[in-house]
Amino acid sequence: MPRYKIAILPGDGVGRDVIEAAMIVLKKLELDAEYIEGDIGWEFWCREGNPLPDRTIKMLKNTDACLFGAITSKPKDDAFKELDPKLGGKGLSYFSPIVRLRQEFDLYTNLRPCKAYPGNPINYRDDIDLVIFRENTEGMYAGVEFYPIPDEVKSALMVHPKMKKFQGVPSGEIALSTRIVTKKACTRILKRAFEYARKNKRRSVTIVEKPNVLRETGGFILDIARKVAAEYPEIEFREANVDAMAMWLVKNPQDYDVLVAENLFGDIISDLSAQLVGGLGFACSGNIGDNYAVFEPTHGSAPKYSGMYKVNPIAMLLATKMMLEWLGEKEKAQVLEQAVAEVIKEGKTRTYDMGGNDSTLDMARAVESKL
Repeated sequence: MPRYKIAILPGDGVGRDVIEAAMIVLKKLELDAEYIEGDIGWEFWCREGNPLPDRTIKMLKNTDACLFGAITSKPKDDAFKELDPKLGGKGLSYFSPIVRLRQEFDLYTNLRPCKAYPGNPINYRDDIDLVIFRENTEGMYAGVEFYPIPDEVKSALMVHPKMKKFQGVPSGEIALSTRIVTKKACTRILKRAFEYARKNKRRSVTIVEKPNVLRETGGFILDIARKVAAEYPEIEFREANVDAMAMWLVKNPQDYDVLVAENLFGDIISDLSAQLVGGLGFACSGNIGDNYAVFEPTHGSAPKYSGMYKVNPIAMLLATKMMLEWLGEKEKAQVLEQAVAEVIKEGKTRTYDMGGNDSTLDMARAVESKL
């Protein structure tokens, strides 16, 4: 009986291409695992009205970890155009399946390493080694939105003095998204960041927020951050506004080590940081809870490239490396990362984003040859 059960969710577009690349290296690494493919993505929304079928959730609950490819998400109006007419669309609402996965399994940590590998022609510089902790379950992505705004919600909001200017605006002319942060979620993502810094001998943790404008939610997060930081006196604690952080990451990315932020701000700064080390073709992500984790590249599904084996699989291979680490297979993870680093440094195999003409599978096989 295999030691691990690994869920494989190819998803949409190039998700299948990069998952195929990951399976090439996993086979060579001889991980003692059974791989179980599940249904997720745009195809299932169109066919069933649910991009994350209940059968997939059930399957995931019987596995040890998950590798996820990519997902297609479209605006609400476009989504309903492609929905099977037999479903009618009544009562249906498209909701990102990866967001639902994070909430369903309480995968509250989104871990985004952004590391420059020497020899990559599209590195901003070669000495970048950032790790971003993004809170994954609430904030602006909690999904509590209204359009049109129900009368009872609008009435409740009118007690706030700044809502007076909206008093005469019809409900159908206002859309509302909420930013929800809780003490529990803020505390645990901050502790995860500081524990990681302590374990990996990282020198600093920076909280990225905007408390001078988002005074209540931002101030709430910052207050908790200061209290958590006091428990780790050996680690330098820094505070930065998100807009200034974007500027400083471009100017002096080597000065930063571990960054931690709520959902929206973490999403933004992690993509910015990814570009500093070559772009989304090099950006991997772990959605990690206390008992389960889903690992993925951070790029989209790029439908126009689906089945063309054009995209860079390195992000997927580094996500696989993260999964191996999480499973405790540290030696295999290290071997895989070293193989990726060697292929990049050699420069013989390069996908289109790196200025080359090699395919997704060419890159995967080049890494395989180093294992």
